Amino acid sequence: MKSLFGGLVCCFSVLTWEVHGTYKAKDFTLQSDSPESYTTNRLSARSRAPDRAMSTPRTLDTRGKGAQCKSRPLDLVFIIDSSRSVRPGEFEKVKIFLVDMVDTLDVGPTATRVAVVNYASTVKIEFLLKTHLNKVDMKQALMRIQPLATGTMTGLAIRTALEKAFTEQSGARPPSQNIGKVAIIVTDGRPQDQVEEVSATARASGIEIYAVGVDRADIQSLQLMASNPLNAHVFYVETYGVIEQLTSKFRETLCGLDPCALGHGCQHICVNSNASYYCKCREGFVLNEDKKTCQKVKAVVTMDPCKCEARLAFQKQTQESFLTLTARLDDLTHRVQRLERTAGGRM
Repeated sequence: MKSLFGGLVCCFSVLTWEVHGTYKAKDFTLQSDSPESYTTNRLSARSRAPDRAMSTPRTLDTRGKGAQCKSRPLDLVFIIDSSRSVRPGEFEKVKIFLVDMVDTLDVGPTATRVAVVNYASTVKIEFLLKTHLNKVDMKQALMRIQPLATGTMTGLAIRTALEKAFTEQSGARPPSQNIGKVAIIVTDGRPQDQVEEVSATARASGIEIYAVGVDRADIQSLQLMASNPLNAHVFYVETYGVIEQLTSKFRETLCGLDPCALGHGCQHICVNSNASYYCKCREGFVLNEDKKTCQKVKAVVTMDPCKCEARLAFQKQTQESFLTLTARLDDLTHRVQRLERTAGGRM
C-alpha cells in the first residue's frame, strides 16, 4: 500500500514538473519575441477582441461606488522621443502604449482629436489633429511610425507642437469651444536643448503638459516641462516594458465625471456641458428663473382689432342681406296668396 502511494506521489511530481516546464518554455518564447513579432501578436489579439471604444460612459470605481466616467473632449498631442537611446523593441512598446491610450478615448470630430510629434535631433509631425478622426485609421498610423535615431531636442519638439500642432489650421478647436489642450511627452533621456522657457510659453497658452520619464530620463527636466501640480503631471517608469501600465492612470486623469450622472436638480432634462451641466425643459414648457424647474407654456389669445372690425362688418352685411331676402320672401308670399284668392273668386 505504501509503495503504491509513493508511486502515485512520484508520478504527480513528475507531471507537475513537466507542466511547469511547459509554461516556463512558453514564457521564454514570449519574452524572446522580436519587436516585430511582439507588435504583430498584440495587434492580432486586439483585432480579435471587441473594440474598446468608449462610445458609452465607462465606470470608474470611486470609493467603492460606480461613477459615470467619460473621457472629456480634448485636443491631445503626443510628443514622443525616438532618439538613439530608445532601442527598436522599446519604441514598439511606446507605439503599443499610444494605441492603448487611443482605445481609452472618445475619438471623433466633436470628441477627442489626436496628433503625434516624433522627435530626436529633428522633429517630425507624424499626423495632425485633423488628419485621423476615427480610431481605426489613427491606430494604423501610429503603428507605421518609425524612430528618427539621433539626438534629444525636446525643447524643439515642444515648440513645434505649440506652433504647428496646436493651431486651428491643424485641427485644434477655437478657444470659444472651451476644448482642453493636452500634451503628453514621453522621453528616456536628458534634453539637449532648453525646455523651461518653451514649456512655460506652452503652459501659458493653455496647454496642459504631462511628462513621462523612462529609465534614464532626467527628473528635473520632466518637472521643468510639466504643468502644476507636478505630482499629478510627472510620471516615471523604470523600463519601456511597463509603460503600458500608465494607460489606466491616464484614463482616470483624462476622464471627466458626468455631472448629470452624479446628481442634478433639473426637473426635466439635464445636459452635459464639459465639466458642468445645464437644464432644459420638454416641448411645451419653459425654464423658470431658478434654471432648474419648468412650467407649462400658457396659450395666449390675442385679438387683432383689424380682424374684429372686419368680422363685425361681415356679420352686419350678412344680417342686412338676410333681412332683405326675408322681406322679399314675405312680399312674394303675399302675392301668391292674392293670386290664389282671385282665382278662387272667379270659380
